[in-house]
Amino acid sequence: MGFGSRLTLHQALLVIRHYLDSNPVFTMAMRAIGQVYADPEEVPRTARDSLGGDRLVLDNGALGMPRAGSAIGLFRGRWAGVPVGGCGYVQDARFRRQTPEARRRVCPMRRGFRALAGIGILVAAGVVLTIPDHVVGAVQPHPLDAFGSDWPVYHHDPLGSGVDTSGTDLTPASVAWTSAALDGRIFGEPLVEAGRVVVATENDTVYALNPDTGAVTWSTHVGTAVPSRHLPCGDISPVVGITGTPVIDPTRSEVFAVSDELAGSSAQHYLVGLDLATGAVLLHQAISLPGSDQLAQLQRTGLTLDDGNVVAGFGGNAGDCGNYHGWVVSVPEGGGTEQSFEVASAPGDSQGAVWMGGAAPIVDTSGNIWVATGNSAFSTSSDTYDNSDGVIELNSALVEQQFFAPSSWYTDNGSDLDLGSSSPVLLGSGLVFQAGKSQTAYVMSNASLGGVGGQLASAGSYCGADVDGGSAVVGDIVYTPCEGGVVKTQVAPGSPPTITSVWQTSTGSGGPPIVAGGLVWTINPGNGQLSGLDTSTGDASQTFALGSEANHFATPSVADGLLLAASTNRIHAFDGPAGLPPPAFHITTTSLPNATRGVGYSVQLAATGGATPYKWKIVTGSGTLPEGLKLKSNGLLSGTPRAQDTATTYAFTVQATTKKSKGNPKLFATQALTLQLL
Repeated sequence: MGFGSRLTLHQALLVIRHYLDSNPVFTMAMRAIGQVYADPEEVPRTARDSLGGDRLVLDNGALGMPRAGSAIGLFRGRWAGVPVGGCGYVQDARFRRQTPEARRRVCPMRRGFRALAGIGILVAAGVVLTIPDHVVGAVQPHPLDAFGSDWPVYHHDPLGSGVDTSGTDLTPASVAWTSAALDGRIFGEPLVEAGRVVVATENDTVYALNPDTGAVTWSTHVGTAVPSRHLPCGDISPVVGITGTPVIDPTRSEVFAVSDELAGSSAQHYLVGLDLATGAVLLHQAISLPGSDQLAQLQRTGLTLDDGNVVAGFGGNAGDCGNYHGWVVSVPEGGGTEQSFEVASAPGDSQGAVWMGGAAPIVDTSGNIWVATGNSAFSTSSDTYDNSDGVIELNSALVEQQFFAPSSWYTDNGSDLDLGSSSPVLLGSGLVFQAGKSQTAYVMSNASLGGVGGQLASAGSYCGADVDGGSAVVGDIVYTPCEGGVVKTQVAPGSPPTITSVWQTSTGSGGPPIVAGGLVWTINPGNGQLSGLDTSTGDASQTFALGSEANHFATPSVADGLLLAASTNRIHAFDGPAGLPPPAFHITTTSLPNATRGVGYSVQLAATGGATPYKWKIVTGSGTLPEGLKLKSNGLLSGTPRAQDTATTYAFTVQATTKKSKGNPKLFATQALTLQLL
């Protein structure tokens, strides 16, 4: 293979991964440098110009290198080019030669998520690797590459793209498993991280399910949910607990959710953090919403992460009753001082929900937060604009940077025509797309939203119904969650930009869509069907019956080789031709031999699956060992129990953790054990 040859992005990246895994000197050099480009604009132009479309051109001639074989290395010791991430698999192959804003958009580098590091034309100062042709031919994309992929936040990533980038093959998909009934209604999206399918219920319980079987790995009940009869209005029953989709921080191995808990005759919202491996509660901090009735406030958006903080949006219950305001709240992941932004905060004003049909706030690559808002109490032309019925950009400290609102914002407010029934869409072309209940779609400039009436373009009679929830975005194509059926919309840059509805599915399925396996997947809340739509026509290529849905805005997810969707209180999993994920990492030691006082004891604990060596520990708070025994990090349980101690039974839980490496995410397993001391 000559150096001017072309590889698909996936193939080239797999080649690079192969060499990193097999060349310790090169790997050590990379680790020592430990830097990446967050923005391809930093990549030297000669290298950057070799990148284009969805293919990668390896061309050392442009870099002034001799044409002696195929070479891949580092430029100034830093990765450069096409974004990848997550377990060593390709996470985004949508690089385009576009504006700086577009390039930044496809290279997110936000703390709290896997950094999407750039890999493309790689040239080393003094370090060059020669890749034999037979290696390139041998390293081909494979359906198994989807195993180990994750979905840690609503619609996959901080930008809410709703696109599975792991290459999961779902043609065709088939039923893999259905979970047992969980203890409450499910309003959020299933998440996946480190071999756990995570889902929360309205009974204030968080579950981790086994991706192979759907069996419960752990469940944690974090509080007493609020009986619906206590609320001034609403459509969630019989209790209100965890409504918004949780978020997972892989770097902390922690799940975050906001619970609504009964507090006497009132309610209190809490940010809870749970250990991803065990479900142990690590954080339980009250959230303050000053001047609002907690019973009238609903935490409806998905949660997201921004620079070490958990971010959530609040609005009201269905019916817009009681004293509530729209809020965006940010709390440090480790707990601490809360920051907040209030909508409709003027005297005599109220409402302005930040709910977005359950979508999460959007976090751009600068760490700024984008939300859309609903109607407020201000509904006349003499009222001052109050951040309702608009799109707002906040910085990470929740200070407003800019906003957009239609000129009709106050009449929209009076008719409950929320612009913020869906989340903003940040397009790679530097444009922002937004549509809500008014059946008008708007396009604004990312750099200048323009304030009231500041749109660059709009399209009336859009969708024919409400747009509710998060969209899916592929290039300049937006798949919007229209209640009458998903709409494929093309937003073309220009002066002005154009908004074209390419098709609206005739299936009537309008739940927030995602894109995976070459299809657009959406749930119809009316008939409980999950459909995979043809991207060219909107016709259903595959359909599965889920049963009744708990809410109008259910949305599926794809990770670890599985397509996941919720019905009222169950999770349904579907797999493709590659089948189920490999057997989950688990501890094989399920019982221990008795120990005798005053006599030496030694047992090696064992596990299977994942990357070795494993690290072992006793789960904090789960119990203790007899005095004189110790569990070493290598899994050896040994020592001599004290002769003077009383014979009894000790109960405790052990945890094993796999080694995290390229292509191998960190996995966890726990096992409850008892030890009889004689």
